[in-house]
Amino acid sequence: MATPRTLATAAGACFLATHVTSIGGLILYGPLLKTADYVTGAGTDSRILLGALLEVLLTLSVVGTAVTLHPVTRRRHEALATGYVALRTLEAAVIAVGIVSLLAVVTLRRKPPTGADPGALLTTGKALAAVHDWTFLLGPNFICGANTALLALLLYRSRLVPRPIAVLGLAGGALIFASAIAVLFGAYEQVSGPGMLAAVPVFAWELCLAVRLLTKGFTPTATATA
Repeated sequence: MATPRTLATAAGACFLATHVTSIGGLILYGPLLKTADYVTGAGTDSRILLGALLEVLLTLSVVGTAVTLHPVTRRRHEALATGYVALRTLEAAVIAVGIVSLLAVVTLRRKPPTGADPGALLTTGKALAAVHDWTFLLGPNFICGANTALLALLLYRSRLVPRPIAVLGLAGGALIFASAIAVLFGAYEQVSGPGMLAAVPVFAWELCLAVRLLTKGFTPTATATA
């Protein structure tokens, strides 16, 4: 059985991997998401496929954060720990739907149906890109906000990491969830100044948590009494 220190290191590495893969995937998807006629144009498919690969790794890393933490966290609060695994798995599944929608655009661009009307292809391409946009809101915002708050609460109660880190997670989870509601009702765009600003505390929380887990692991006194 893996030791708490080994599990902490693995979890920290998974958290860092989620940052690299999510940011990289979003950047690589740029031409498809920002070009209205991508499906009927020349396209940069290799770039989109690389972005999809990064997001596949993202889904694995997302689930990995929960799976590696679970053996330790379940001994402090089984319901919260199991809930975190479930929400992280759901987040990964929603991200996967977004990946499939963009891969479908690539397929339509490469092999359009025989006799397909360019206008119909354009409409379909836009619709599939819109599916990705909605999954981007539901997964990395609504569900991420919920699972961040859940894990932060668990860590706050168990003292497995210093409480200031857990408090940052509680604030960040609540803020990004509230921001997702604002985006849902059209207050501002998700990829905008306010949207990105609302994501900063969650980014900081995950980065601080990752560094803590990689460098020091869980608080020894907390794991000893778990």
